[in-house]
Amino acid sequence: MTVTAPRGPMGSVAPPPRKNGMDDVRLAMTRNLRTSGIYVALVALVALFALITGGASLSAGNITNIVLQYSYILVLAIGMVIVIIAGHIDLSVGSVVALTGAISAITVIKFGMPWWVGVLAALAAGLLIGAWHGFWVAYVGIPAFIVTLAGMLLFRGLTLFVLDNVSLSPFPEGYGVIASGFINGWLGGNGYDVFTLVVFALGVAGFAVSQYRSRKARMGYHQPVPPLSMFALKILAVGVLVMAFAWKLASARGLPVVLIMLAVLIMAYTMMMQHTVFGRQIYAIGGNLAAASLSGVKVRAVNFWIFVNMGLLSAVAGIVFSSRTNGAQPGAGNMFELDAIAAAFIGGAAVTGGVGKVVGAMAGGLIMAVMSNGMQLMGIDQSLQSVVKGLVLLLAVAFDIWNKRRAGAH
Repeated sequence: MTVTAPRGPMGSVAPPPRKNGMDDVRLAMTRNLRTSGIYVALVALVALFALITGGASLSAGNITNIVLQYSYILVLAIGMVIVIIAGHIDLSVGSVVALTGAISAITVIKFGMPWWVGVLAALAAGLLIGAWHGFWVAYVGIPAFIVTLAGMLLFRGLTLFVLDNVSLSPFPEGYGVIASGFINGWLGGNGYDVFTLVVFALGVAGFAVSQYRSRKARMGYHQPVPPLSMFALKILAVGVLVMAFAWKLASARGLPVVLIMLAVLIMAYTMMMQHTVFGRQIYAIGGNLAAASLSGVKVRAVNFWIFVNMGLLSAVAGIVFSSRTNGAQPGAGNMFELDAIAAAFIGGAAVTGGVGKVVGAMAGGLIMAVMSNGMQLMGIDQSLQSVVKGLVLLLAVAFDIWNKRRAGAH
């Protein structure tokens, strides 16, 4: 029995049936369901706490305080999501934050060196710690969970030793600018800072151009994209939310220095993960280690540098935290690793590795920050706050597993 293709007019072979345009739209809208859902959840959470607190959570001063108080967690989340994408975990970052802050304090306060020397000493210590972890994980083959668990104990003990189990403060004025400084007044303004608004407006314009170019590229490869009206609505919504955030900062003390540093890190690491060979190799290792090895990826070297990078970012967080608290404490960084891990998973990273984005981890970190800040404004007990955070993390991972099962069923 011979099967022939259906014939069209004049005996020509009929073209295959076209997909319904709505199917393309539906596919484009659901392709990044989880990531999009994170941003919607963040906006909904902000609106909920604004309603409950009578608008106190959206005051200019409180918005600025959120940026200052949780910036170091977001720095840690950038490194942690990369570690998780590669299929590892790092339990030591809180202890590394404490140790690098202590080294900076000893250098500047005890030995009287300039504040920038303390910064360099902390960064060097972070790189060495990262190399230590990377050696054991990448070249000896010990699982990262064990290596960093040992590191958590080891570097906490070294912190107590370096500080002689007592706090050390204060830092000189220049060091405090890192976490508590502001840029304002450059372009004037009456009751608000024009420079802050201009910087954020340029950021929105850059985002719009980037999204438009990405849309054109997908269309060039005949990939489904949402309708132009929905695309424009997305850009408008992002622009309104970002400029509302900028107005709050501009109405308070201006543009925080630490926010500039965080923005630079986010852009740099997003570029690295999405547009460099090293970033693609990280995804390949986390997605399928055997296939990555057979494809020529130098797995050991990549894993080594992943942990070196995590050590560096832990040192940056240690500098920011010690600057924020104007000193070094033996108990600094306690539970920071859990906040960073939670931010990565809530932001879309997969438990099995191979999936995740830097911007998603930032959204997850902001969800944790907004929750913590909102519950503090409501006067909720610290123990209950921990319960809520734990449930949110559990639900985020459960949703990841459910999403994969649903995708597999289809």
